[in-house]
Amino acid sequence: MIQFVNAKINLGLNIVGKREDGYHLLETMFYPIGVYNGRPENPERFNDMLEINPVSSSSSEMDNEEIIRDGQYKGIAYLFLGNKVQCGIDKHLVVRAAREIFKEFDNQSGTKDTFYNSVGDIMITLYKQLPDGAGMGGGSADASFTLRMINEIGKKKGLKGFDDTQLEQMALRLGADCPVFIKNRPAYAEGIGEKLEEMSNILDGKWCVVVKPDLYISTKEAFAGVRPEIPDISIKDILKKPLNQWKDFLKNDFETSLFPQYPQLKHLKDALYATGALYASMTGSGAALYGIYESESDARKALDNLDVDFKVICKM
Repeated sequence: MIQFVNAKINLGLNIVGKREDGYHLLETMFYPIGVYNGRPENPERFNDMLEINPVSSSSSEMDNEEIIRDGQYKGIAYLFLGNKVQCGIDKHLVVRAAREIFKEFDNQSGTKDTFYNSVGDIMITLYKQLPDGAGMGGGSADASFTLRMINEIGKKKGLKGFDDTQLEQMALRLGADCPVFIKNRPAYAEGIGEKLEEMSNILDGKWCVVVKPDLYISTKEAFAGVRPEIPDISIKDILKKPLNQWKDFLKNDFETSLFPQYPQLKHLKDALYATGALYASMTGSGAALYGIYESESDARKALDNLDVDFKVICKM
C-alpha cells in the first residue's frame, strides 16, 4: 500500500488561553494542501510518500543497512529516505504511530502481537520531501497516515480495526496537529487542536503558493513569545467574510512575536502580497508562509517572482 502524504496550512491562528499543564489553547482552521500535487493538473512535488507492505524476513530487501527493526513489536521494520528527521527512533512520529495502533490491536484482542499474527512481517518506508520546521504538520500527517494505513491493512486481514473517532484519539496521543489528518478535510479547531468541526472547502478553485526560508523555528521558541488573548471576532466568523477582506481581520498570533526576530518572514509575507496574493500569512508556528491566489496563472507568475529557498504551488 502506497499513499502520498499531504500537509496543511492554518487559516488564522489565535492563542486564546493556557491550561494548567502548560498546553496552550487555540482556535484555527486547518486546511489540507498538497492533496492534488503530483497529479497532471498540479505536477509539482509537495508530499511525503509512505509505503507499508508485507515483506519476508528473509527477503533481499531486508539486507539494506539503513533498515531499522523495531525492538518493541515483532515483525516490523522501517526505512527512512529523503529528508532525514533529526530525532531518535523512539521519538519518530511514524514509529510512535505504528506502536500506538499495534498496542490498540493487542488491547482489542487481549492477545500480544495481534497484528503480526494476522499480517506477518511488514516494512514501513517513508520518503520525506515536506520540509521540517515549517508549521505545515508534515510529521503529524506522516503519523496519522501511518495509523490509517495500518488500520486498513489489518482490516483486510480480518482484524476488526478502528473507526475514525478511535483513530483520532490515537492520533491525539501523538500530537495536537495529528487528529485532523485522519479525515484529512478542512476543520475548525479549538482546545489544543483536538476539538474539530468539519468545514467546507471554502478555497476550492483557488491556488496557493507556499514559501519557506532556510530557517527552523522550534515550537518551544514560537510559543515563548505569545500572550494568550481572546479575539474580538472568532476565526469561524471571519472566514464567512469575502476572501478579499481576510487581510484586515484574519491573523496568526505567532507573527507578532516572530516577525521582529526574523525580519525575512515579514519580508516574504509582503512579497506574497506584492505578487498579487488575495491573502497571505505564516502557517502554524512557522517558518513557512503561504499566499492564496485567484487562479493558477496568477500563482505561477508569483512563483516566478519570489526569491526564496523553498517555494511550491498547490491547487486548493
